[in-house]
Amino acid sequence: MSKRNQHVVPRDDLWAVRGAGAKRDTELFDRKQDAVDRAREIAQNQQTELVAHGQNGRIQSKDSHGKDPFPPKG
Repeated sequence: MSKRNQHVVPRDDLWAVRGAGAKRDTELFDRKQDAVDRAREIAQNQQTELVAHGQNGRIQSKDSHGKDPFPPKG
């Protein structure tokens, strides 16, 4: 399985989890929070990024679960 950033996107009256570049949705949910929770699990397992989109399709937030090449000091 290739590592892909996980996107949460609106799908009619549902919310979809979809890997970047994938042709099909991974899973569909009634609530956005449920989709975000599932996408976060996948992103953590694959060490990729979670990208949550709003109802208008625009990116609302990003959450990185990968290995940061430049970790902050402190």
